[in-house]
Amino acid sequence: MESGDSNIIIHVISVLFNMSWQIFWPLAFGLILSSFIRHLLPVDTVVKHLGKTDAKSLTFTTILGMVSSSCSYAAASLSHTLLAKKATLANAMAFLVSSTNLIVEMFIVLVALMGWTFLWGEVIGGLILIATVGFLFSRFYPKEVEQELRQHIESAEPAKHAHSDCGMDMSNMKHETSDCGMDMSNMKHETSDCGMDMSNMKHETSDCGMDMSSMKHDHMDMPAQKETGLMSKITKSAGFFQMDLAMIGKEILIGVVVSSILIALVPQEGWKALFISNDVGLPTWLHSLLDVIIGIFVAMIAYVCSVGNLILAAALWHGGISFGGVIGFILADVLTIPMIGVYKKYYGKRPTKWMVGLLFLSILFTGLCVDAIFNGFGWVSTDQTVRTLNQSGFGVNMTTVMNLIFIPLSIWYYRLGKKANAGMGMSM
Repeated sequence: MESGDSNIIIHVISVLFNMSWQIFWPLAFGLILSSFIRHLLPVDTVVKHLGKTDAKSLTFTTILGMVSSSCSYAAASLSHTLLAKKATLANAMAFLVSSTNLIVEMFIVLVALMGWTFLWGEVIGGLILIATVGFLFSRFYPKEVEQELRQHIESAEPAKHAHSDCGMDMSNMKHETSDCGMDMSNMKHETSDCGMDMSNMKHETSDCGMDMSSMKHDHMDMPAQKETGLMSKITKSAGFFQMDLAMIGKEILIGVVVSSILIALVPQEGWKALFISNDVGLPTWLHSLLDVIIGIFVAMIAYVCSVGNLILAAALWHGGISFGGVIGFILADVLTIPMIGVYKKYYGKRPTKWMVGLLFLSILFTGLCVDAIFNGFGWVSTDQTVRTLNQSGFGVNMTTVMNLIFIPLSIWYYRLGKKANAGMGMSM
């Protein structure tokens, strides 16, 4: 290997290590905090309010998204679940936006990496996008296409009723089968009841995915029930943390690696070549429009997860993209090529085309609004106010102190959650 190649590899590794060191504690802190919020506000308490689209339902769906998993794929799955439970399409799409762009861990990493101005840009942009999505999807998504979408969802439903579904909608289930917490007052046969009194259980019946191989006596040994008070809450919250990290860990790692490689190998002039120079003399609104479109396009083809793409967003900002372009790039994590593939699987081709089109227009409008607002009031940061992309985090400083706290804490918390989930047959 030539010395030049060796130096490039060492440089990429150095950037990767520094990036990981900079974002570890805010990411760990955000995920831990999010897990506690998710435990305190269960999904089922808000789903019932999403059957119509109005200001109240959009508020509920925004809160629901904020406390849900930040994984883009998980967000797509949960929005699909909301539609299956008869939520409106507008509410489901608002949830998708909220759960990928208005999450605690993203806010913390955004402040740590880019500064407070970008945090407020993301918050304001996210709220504008939710309102825009609510309006466009409720007014302009064709009714016949929505009907096709719901038929596509319902076509997969019968398979779910062929066996116990542990908490899914079982209103059409009239036979004496597993009901996972449903009313069992009329149940006379010896079937699975998913946590109910099973002292009369003699047959091999559905157990809702739980490990019940050791259930041979007239009671269940559940040591976790001995935990009460604060430790019980911590253990249950840790379960959410472990599941979230199992889902998004690979995405975050890929995001950091891809972003670090791009930051290390692509010079500032390379990024600037993507954007329209200020010297061209275009009208301000047209220049902003083109930058937002470019930001969305880059997000679609250079997919990293909703948290990991903040590093690439910083690189784009240093490369010369407008403030609205950065916000458009961050918000466009719901329009990546892999996510579009998920939509096609869930909803069919024609519904997906309309969905992607309206999401694109919503993000474009939001980016333009944010650019106009922040430039109009003079709130846009300069390059000097943004954190340097490859700053050294080592030494006696805040980053080092916080990492020394959160590295062992997150390892312990993850193991606690993994043990709790394994005890419920939910190991991932």
